[in-house]
Amino acid sequence: MAQFFLFDHPLIQHKISILRDKNTSTKEFRELVHEISMLMAYEVTRDLPLTEKVIETPVATTTAKVLAGKKVALVPILRAGLGMVDGMLAIIPSAKVGHIGLYRDPNTLKPVEYYCKLPEDITEREVIVLDPMLATGGSSSAAIQFLKDRGIKNIKFVCLISAPEGIERLQNDHPDVPVFCAAKDERLNDHAYIIPGLGDAGDRLFGTN
Repeated sequence: MAQFFLFDHPLIQHKISILRDKNTSTKEFRELVHEISMLMAYEVTRDLPLTEKVIETPVATTTAKVLAGKKVALVPILRAGLGMVDGMLAIIPSAKVGHIGLYRDPNTLKPVEYYCKLPEDITEREVIVLDPMLATGGSSSAAIQFLKDRGIKNIKFVCLISAPEGIERLQNDHPDVPVFCAAKDERLNDHAYIIPGLGDAGDRLFGTN
């Protein structure tokens, strides 16, 4: 069973509540997604390895801890995942960014990859897949599988709002992929929207309907 991390930090919970409000403007919604993603990045990168380096402070020589050079890549699922990238980059500025786009085939109802552009050294990196909403888990699971098919083994999945159905799907399909989210909601409705959720994250990020 995949590891599941639910963020209970007061700042994150407060910002998620404002994010849910239907009266929150596009500008504020975008800023909140940025801020929450930045706060989540702190915990998502907790296991990055450290090494020691000798440095000189203004008063002495000391051995200090620095990142061991493990490379990170962010891969947002288009289009809503784009809203989480800048917040993550604020904490991990050296990360490279790939993109993956999916659509659902109207006949088979299965996710189809329509766009994928990844860093050349992606297989050497810890890959963090970003999507604000984990609803049915179909698209997220497919995106992760498409990455695995390209030889990527070290993957984490980060979302803002999740439904139990989506969590279960990812844990069943990809038990090796840790899932990080800021809120676990009640359920999906008949239209596969998360309840209580926050509506369509892409529309609210980009001001579309």
